Amino acid sequence: MSGHSKWAQIKHKKAKMDLRRGKIFSKLIREITTAARIGGGDVAANPRLRSAIEAAKAVNMPQENIERAIKKGTGELPGTTYEELEYEGYGPGGVALIVRVLTDNKNRTLSEIRHIFSKYGGSLGSTGSVTWQFKSKGVIFVPKNDYDEDTILNAALEAGAEDVVQDKTAYQITTSPQDFERVKNKLREAGIKFDHAELTRLPQSTVPLDEHQAEKVLKLYEALEEQEDVQTVYANFDIAEEVMEKVSRSVA
Repeated sequence: MSGHSKWAQIKHKKAKMDLRRGKIFSKLIREITTAARIGGGDVAANPRLRSAIEAAKAVNMPQENIERAIKKGTGELPGTTYEELEYEGYGPGGVALIVRVLTDNKNRTLSEIRHIFSKYGGSLGSTGSVTWQFKSKGVIFVPKNDYDEDTILNAALEAGAEDVVQDKTAYQITTSPQDFERVKNKLREAGIKFDHAELTRLPQSTVPLDEHQAEKVLKLYEALEEQEDVQTVYANFDIAEEVMEKVSRSVA
């Protein structure tokens, strides 16, 4: 499984800790508000908004918070307008990173992102320097203990998924961006519950890291995710599972 996918699993396990710090709520509120501003407040007609609300409900965000964020996006309530931007760069070991942000002050955000890259041994690149190494995909994670392999494979392929891989804890179902919503709905119809689903960027190739490099890269990754304007960080690192587990404890 790719480094991004392995780290996505660790991020998911850390959700409760992040929730206590209020990080997940603030990021999801920005996403809901922006999705509603761009595509309207009708959940049925706005797949991005629907996905954001699903993510918010998965971490038990109160319904009133969700509704207020939607109304701020549609203009029914006063609120901040966020600009969606992406920054590209390289980390230790030549790892490529894409940083997606929602910001109300792009000059401040750029300065802080550049500082984080520099502090942790990376460097910001120019537009287009990194994105060519990634492809947009939908990913759906299904707990491995809940279903056998044949059940997941048959359901995913019948739903139109592109691929299914697994690690110790989960099946990762990969889809095209266009088929993401349809595959999710088909899985639900088949009675399969998943604990995480998102549109993401998956690397076309990965950069293998040893323990020393992995620690440096994950510190950069964590620092970027902690920045308040950052919504998501995509990366193409590849770290052995045993090294990932060891290093992730030291940077958590």
